[in-house]
Amino acid sequence: MTTLVVPKRHKRFTGKKVSLTISAWTMGFLFFAPYLQMLLTALKPKEEITAIPATYFPKKWAFENFIGVWKEIPLMGFIKSSFIISISATIIVIFIAVPAAYYVARNNFRGKKLFLLLVLVTQMFAPTALVVGIFREIVKLNLVDTYLALILIYAAFNMAFSIWILSSFFASIPQEIEEAAWIDGCNRFTTLTRIVLPLALPGLVTAFIFTFIAAWNEFVIALTLTSSPEREPLTVGLTSLIGQYQVQWNYLFAGSIIAIVPVVVLFALIEKWLVGGLTAGSVK
Repeated sequence: MTTLVVPKRHKRFTGKKVSLTISAWTMGFLFFAPYLQMLLTALKPKEEITAIPATYFPKKWAFENFIGVWKEIPLMGFIKSSFIISISATIIVIFIAVPAAYYVARNNFRGKKLFLLLVLVTQMFAPTALVVGIFREIVKLNLVDTYLALILIYAAFNMAFSIWILSSFFASIPQEIEEAAWIDGCNRFTTLTRIVLPLALPGLVTAFIFTFIAAWNEFVIALTLTSSPEREPLTVGLTSLIGQYQVQWNYLFAGSIIAIVPVVVLFALIEKWLVGGLTAGSVK
């Protein structure tokens, strides 16, 4: 018997592939460069940051900046506040957006397209543009300098995006699956919780991560509504390192690096579900 030897195929590098690869690496470096600069600055002693001429790489690596920032400001308290506010707002958004999006996806009611359009239009209004009106409402409700004020505001401004993306994802799930569950004796609530939601996990993860990141990174509303250090989130707390006459750049950049670590870790853990949620409905 003779055996066929399949020749190995060599990868062909065309001009188009090379140019796309170079462009991708260039764009990636441009996006990563500010974070690299922030990390290198966080590892510089204070004397090197203010020295003239400045150097890009540290001459002396000051890893103690990441320890000193915990002593300079109540960083753990700021992180706790950010986590409480972000996770609470995210839970509220998911709890309300799921039934709203499911109803929109499964019912053709009058004004459905207008409703979805209004949902998207609300994304055009940033909290910063409405900060004066928001502050007046919070004062009337006597919620200034409270967690509840930030939680409700962050939930309100992220609700629209979650409803929009979840309704698109629910619509991509065949309704025949639910009908089969109804035949087996499941009611609407049981079908939603045991059948639809497990299938919609990528969409839920997408809504979760975007809401959490938006609440974690928000600054202007938190700066306006909080005044006591024990209730300030991390974004506001880091500004205490900016004084009237000097800025503690080494601690400020070290704290900023610490602030982005939870988001990066969370994104890395659920990345595979996030990609599935963003591409939901793209293939029929």
